[in-house]
Amino acid sequence: MANNGCEVHRFDPSVKSAHILESQHLWYHRLSIDWRDPHPAVAAQKPHSNTRKLGSILNEFGHHKIDVLKADLESAEWKVLENLILEDVLEQIGQLIFEIHLHWPGFEVSGSDSSVVRFWYSLLKELEQKDFRLFYSYKDLSKPQLFLKKDIFNASSCYTLSWVNTRWK
Repeated sequence: MANNGCEVHRFDPSVKSAHILESQHLWYHRLSIDWRDPHPAVAAQKPHSNTRKLGSILNEFGHHKIDVLKADLESAEWKVLENLILEDVLEQIGQLIFEIHLHWPGFEVSGSDSSVVRFWYSLLKELEQKDFRLFYSYKDLSKPQLFLKKDIFNASSCYTLSWVNTRWK
């Protein structure tokens, strides 16, 4: 995308410098997207904290919209998605591509299997109510065939789901 003139920002907490301009349109940032900002007391002790809510990152960078957000949040996706919904950040996103993990509930998601599935489902329904439409899904069969720690035939613990915001301007 950067080679075709799009401004691209990649967030990776393992990058050595805080911000690296790799090419004319490609930035690397020593950050990861989270569902919460660091506590102010912790942030004061760690001024270069590596996690931020997407809304905070947008404000920090002076951005108002994201054409495409592609994220593999390593089981934090459910809480990040909840945060994007609760803080009305979704309306600033044109396409949302998430790798979702189903082998365990995810960070700070707990309860019975049925309550976890209801939570996941409520987030997916909320996306639909916000006029996001699923246009692509990919089941990664190279990943374990687990669903909430149970073996499931012909399933995957990892899917890539892609939505388009039908209200995008």
